[in-house]
Amino acid sequence: MRFSLSSTALSSSLSSLSRVINSKNTMQILDCFLFEIKDGQLVVTASDGENVMTAQIPLDETDGEGSFAITSRIILDAVRELPEQPLVFDLNPDDYSVRLNYQNGLYQFMAQADDFPRPVPLSGNVTTIVMDAGQLQEAISRSLFATAQLDSRPVMNGIYFDLTEGCLAIVATDAQKLVRNRMLTVKSDAPASFILPKKPAQLLKNVLSKESGDVVIKFDESHAVISYASGVIICRLIDGRYPRYNAVIPKDNPNRLTIDRGALLSALRRVVPFASESSMLVRVRLEAGRIELSSEDIDFSTSAKESLICEYDGQPMSIGFKGSALTEIVNNLQSDDIVMLLADPSRSGLVFPAEQPENEEILMLLMPMLLND
Repeated sequence: MRFSLSSTALSSSLSSLSRVINSKNTMQILDCFLFEIKDGQLVVTASDGENVMTAQIPLDETDGEGSFAITSRIILDAVRELPEQPLVFDLNPDDYSVRLNYQNGLYQFMAQADDFPRPVPLSGNVTTIVMDAGQLQEAISRSLFATAQLDSRPVMNGIYFDLTEGCLAIVATDAQKLVRNRMLTVKSDAPASFILPKKPAQLLKNVLSKESGDVVIKFDESHAVISYASGVIICRLIDGRYPRYNAVIPKDNPNRLTIDRGALLSALRRVVPFASESSMLVRVRLEAGRIELSSEDIDFSTSAKESLICEYDGQPMSIGFKGSALTEIVNNLQSDDIVMLLADPSRSGLVFPAEQPENEEILMLLMPMLLND
């Protein structure tokens, strides 16, 4: 069997798919990429046993259909350094030997028979969500940093998709910070939800940055199939009940701060390194027209303080936040200005962009830290 395709297209797809493969696998076949030639396309699949990712690559020419597996390390090393050019694969179906011809050379290696595990098809009540690829990628990118790493509460280690009559909420929390993205044009009369693990979420974040058009998400109680223009991700979902995230979002924070996001982010990056490594506490002091950030590490006799101009409508107050967490929140918003709503030093603060994206509502929450005044 012979087929040819672009070296750049193959290398790019293999690079994305390689992120699925674990360094150590219980099955030897999972160290491989599955190559399937059908309908004039090459479909390449990678799996770690729980997550399956495929990419579709158009072929320049082919003389048949078939499937075989190639060790991922071999084919990645073979095509990574090649400039753009046609690659011609010749597979001997009798002994699975492969000849890969390129412009000035030839690779020879052995493939394996197709013994790849097949994903379990969706069954029972299947729910479908259709949304823009760019919108989904941005929501996942904004949310990943807020996921937890808790063995005791695995449901918080993923991103929660909550489909209701009013919107689709994409949520992440580690109990100290929370991100809620509301997609106002995605809704359903039949509420449904699932928890996407961190690994497939990271894979989606990477692959959707190069995609356009719609993403179709189909899920049942245990698995999700996520289809986009150039491929598919199939993954096992996290089982369990997600926390009641709306219940922890305060609705009566009267003190309103509006500030340039870039200026605040730069100031935090200067002040946070002087905070105590154990607490990372940054004190935020607010008064009309002014915000002051300060940190100190008594053990090493270091401190930092910086003032910025802002718009502040509220009572003068001081509140403490974990500096690294506040930096992450500000860094993961994209607007020129951000708004922070506060109540008092003991209650959580809300942060959101001064101008929300069209048909979206983005909100982030951060719990305060105790100040020793």
